[in-house]
Amino acid sequence: MDANKGKGEQGMQNPGGQMDRPVSFHFLESMLPKVVKRRVHALKRLQVQCANIEAKFYEEVHELERKYAALYQPLFEKRRDIVTGTVEPTDEECEWHSDREEEEELAEEVKEKAAIEDAKKEEATPEEDPKGIPEFWLTIFKSVDMLSDMLQEHDEPILKHLKDIQVKFSEPGQPMSFTLEFHFEPNGYFNNAVLTKVYKMKSEPDASDPFSFEGPEIIDCEGCQIDWHKGKDVTVKTIKKKQKHKGRGTVRTVTKQVPNDSFFNFFNPVKASPDGEMDEDSEFTLATDFEIGHFFRERIVPRAVLYFTGEALEDDESFEEEELEEGDEEEQDEEGDDDDDEGDFDPKA
Repeated sequence: MDANKGKGEQGMQNPGGQMDRPVSFHFLESMLPKVVKRRVHALKRLQVQCANIEAKFYEEVHELERKYAALYQPLFEKRRDIVTGTVEPTDEECEWHSDREEEEELAEEVKEKAAIEDAKKEEATPEEDPKGIPEFWLTIFKSVDMLSDMLQEHDEPILKHLKDIQVKFSEPGQPMSFTLEFHFEPNGYFNNAVLTKVYKMKSEPDASDPFSFEGPEIIDCEGCQIDWHKGKDVTVKTIKKKQKHKGRGTVRTVTKQVPNDSFFNFFNPVKASPDGEMDEDSEFTLATDFEIGHFFRERIVPRAVLYFTGEALEDDESFEEEELEEGDEEEQDEEGDDDDDEGDFDPKA
C-alpha cells in the first residue's frame, strides 16, 4: 500500500497537462442535454459513495498492517539482538545457500588456497572478535541516497549507537498514523533511549474534491525533543562575530548559535500549515520528509539486512532503470508519430 498516494502525488504531475482538462470537462458537461446531465450527476453521487467505500477498505488495510506488525515483531527483535551482539546465532541459523553460480562453481583448489591465505592473515594480525554487526544501521544510512543526503560527518559517531528502528501503527479507534522509533544504546551525546517521529495520515475523501481520493496520504508529522548533553548538540553550531560600536568605535566579539545541517533535524520537522498556506521551500521540505518517513516504513525497516548488503539497492536501481526505459520508449513513440505526420505532409497542397 502506498501511503503517499492521493493529492500529494497529483500535485507533482505536469501542471501543463492539467490546466486544460477541467475546462474541457466542464465544457463537455455544459453541452449535454439537461436530462443527460441530470443522469451524469447521479453517476457522480455514486462515484462519491465508491470513494467512501474505498476509504473504509484502506482503514481495514491499516488494521491488517497493525495485526501483522505484531507477527513480524519477534523476528525484528531477534534481528536487533544479533545486530547488537546480545545473542549469537546458532550454526543452523547461520546456514545460507548462495544463489550466485560463481560461488557454487568455485574449484576446490581455489577454496583451499583462499583458506591458506586467510590462515596466514589471522596469524599475522591479532584476532578480532567484533560484537554483533558493527555499524549496521550507519552502513544503511550511508548506502541509501535518500538518507545519505541528510547525513553529515558529525552525525556518524552518534548513529554508531543506533540499535534498532521500529514502526508502530496507531491503535484501533485512534486517528490513522504510524510512528518511527529510533532506539539508541547509552551514549555521550543525548539522554534519550528512543527518538520518535509520528506521521499523521488521512484516509477519507476531501469533501471539496472527493474524486481526487486515491488512498491514504501523510498530512503532517511530529518529531520529539532531543535531550542533548551540554556541548553535544549537532543541530546547532556556535559562530563568532565582531561588532563595532557606532559611537565609540570599539570592537567586541560575540558568539551565537545558528542552525547546523544534521540528520537529527529530522526530529524537528517543518509543521504543516492548518490553512494549507505554505511557501514553496517549506512545501518541498515537508513533501521530502513525508517521502523519507514512508521509505523508512515500507522499505528500510522491513528489509534492513538487504540494504546493509546492498542487494535491495540493486533491486531499487533495476526498478528505476525499467521506469526510465519505459519513458524512453514513450518518447521514441511520440517522435515516431511526429515523423509519420511529417511524412504525410504534401508540399503541393
